[in-house]
Amino acid sequence: MVSRVLRQVHLYLALVLAPWVLMYGLSTGVMNHRVQLREVYGGPLPAPVFEREAALEIAPAEGASAKEVGGEVLAALGMEGAFNASVRKADGAFVINRLDPIVPRRVTVAPGSGKAVIEKIPWDSRAYLERMHRRRGYQHDYWLEDAWALSVDVFIAAVLLWALSGLWMWWEMKKTRGWGWLALAAGFALFTVFVVTI
Repeated sequence: MVSRVLRQVHLYLALVLAPWVLMYGLSTGVMNHRVQLREVYGGPLPAPVFEREAALEIAPAEGASAKEVGGEVLAALGMEGAFNASVRKADGAFVINRLDPIVPRRVTVAPGSGKAVIEKIPWDSRAYLERMHRRRGYQHDYWLEDAWALSVDVFIAAVLLWALSGLWMWWEMKKTRGWGWLALAAGFALFTVFVVTI
């Protein structure tokens, strides 16, 4: 009974989470082969390019954090969504990165300028895959971001379940136990070598 349930869970989880497996596999390949892909794509990941300027008058409260100012700026521009923000040391400008997975943008607001400079990052499949790979956490105030973070947690749990259910299914097949022990030992040995030597 347990074996049958485990096999079904193992199978259907793999089918449901196939897009995540594909995305994490491709994005890890992109990150692992950056130099080779730079040659294929004809250059590095694209830098932000100017999109537009917008009139913007903001008066941040005394002691307001970069995040608070960033939220105010994006709301004024109609660009609400997940973001991070910082203050540029050179000139005190607020730099807000709007973390859109398809077309991320950078908004820069220099003190007293009365405007926001909006730049977008041109589409590049490498950059998109890297952004999706790194997209995680519950730190943003948007339910869709939390839903994505939850899907990542489900994926993590599924990977652990696949490993454990795979061990269970291997152990049930007596004919494979010998080769299974060898494969398991080889995997742990190779992993240990990498951990110790790199």
